[in-house]
Amino acid sequence: MKKEKSRHSFSGSLGFVLAAAGSAVGLGNIWRFPYLAAKDGGGLYLVIYLILALTFGFALLTTEIAIGRKTKQSPLTAYGKIKEKWGFLGVLACLVPVIIMPYYCVIGGWVVKYFLAYLTGDGAAAAADGYFTGYITGTVQPLVFMAAFLAVVAFIIFRGVNRGIESFSKVLMPLLLLMVVGIAVFSLTIQFTDDAGVKRTGMEGFQIYVVPNLKGLTVKGFFTVLLDAMGQLFFSLSVAMGIMIAYGSYVQDDANLVKSINQIEIFDTAVAFLAGVMIIPAVYTFMGREGMEASGPGLMFVSLPKVFASMGKVGNLIGCLFFAMVLFAALTSAVSVMEAVVSSLMDKFQMSRTKATVVEVAIALAGGVLVCLGYNKLYFEIKLPNGAVAQILDIMDYISNNCLMPLVAIGTCVLIGWVTGPKTVIQEVEKTGCKFGRKRLYIVMLRYIAPVLLVVLLLKSIGILTVI
Repeated sequence: MKKEKSRHSFSGSLGFVLAAAGSAVGLGNIWRFPYLAAKDGGGLYLVIYLILALTFGFALLTTEIAIGRKTKQSPLTAYGKIKEKWGFLGVLACLVPVIIMPYYCVIGGWVVKYFLAYLTGDGAAAAADGYFTGYITGTVQPLVFMAAFLAVVAFIIFRGVNRGIESFSKVLMPLLLLMVVGIAVFSLTIQFTDDAGVKRTGMEGFQIYVVPNLKGLTVKGFFTVLLDAMGQLFFSLSVAMGIMIAYGSYVQDDANLVKSINQIEIFDTAVAFLAGVMIIPAVYTFMGREGMEASGPGLMFVSLPKVFASMGKVGNLIGCLFFAMVLFAALTSAVSVMEAVVSSLMDKFQMSRTKATVVEVAIALAGGVLVCLGYNKLYFEIKLPNGAVAQILDIMDYISNNCLMPLVAIGTCVLIGWVTGPKTVIQEVEKTGCKFGRKRLYIVMLRYIAPVLLVVLLLKSIGILTVI
């Protein structure tokens, strides 16, 4: 009991909301959301995503935050507190950030490299063919930048909940939002005439982004969009990876959870939408529809530098601001991923924050070195069950995101929806006297709809379900 009383907490709802939103607004949101929106019919994807965020995402987000506050425990130990025999679910939930952290730091190092390139006026070189491939297949620089990114994240975690995570989020998140809005507005105003005399504008790209494209849409196509949007929600809301349980455990008992959860949903959805406004109109204007087909690292580290180069003198400045914004987003997310592991080590093994941080840094550093070498000295390719060709980073991403995260989410739905009952979460949400406005929706989603959707997503992810 004494341990729970001495547990650190966010100083108020604002600190919690900004930290949680910072976790949600990460690399996956910035490059993955725009790509999926462009691939899946623009406005159609946006509508489905918004509906899922307010139903499916809301149910998982509410559940995890409530579990954290109710137990005052990290993901590794929280599930066992809810139901003793369900402690294994905490192990799975903790494994997700353990696997994600190493390769996230590697990608964070890539962002640092590009930010420094634009900051030093070398943006034109970053747009050259082969620049990205040449960098990631190198040996020294990727390791150095990965370690530097990890060191910054570790320093923030070492400072603790209030002086580290909360203080950091209160400064960085408003700056990030200002940058996102500024770049999005600029993206809408640009225009470009290509060598063939075809003129394209940012507003035309914006229309492609927001107007639903139902041409040739089939039932299979609709389910593909649905599952893409649902998979994106894991990244967008940071659910099923232990983060929201850890952050929920730092929320004060008198905080209004309903209000905080609504604010996180609004903040996250707005930034995800604005990420698309930043990227899709700009890529369309300078590279046409075919340029919008690039996904993952290809979109951020190959296509966008070419867009910035096409902008002329202002391109280097916009590129610098863009990668600064991406770096901020990467840091806020990486902090939450590391905290999920550090808090778990502290709660399970009674480690000090310093010792737990050192242990996680060692794990992340070893894994990060392995991922970096996976592009050169340890390079190999295998075919995953879902048909994708992968190397080390892709394998770690597949295990964490395609396998473990759906499993954790399914287990959470079964535990709270059927074993202990939704009242476990509802009572926690309502204990401050606040009205749980979407209570009925929450129960239906948690017990029936979310588990079915999650099973379908898992079966598709591991290659068993191929008809969708």
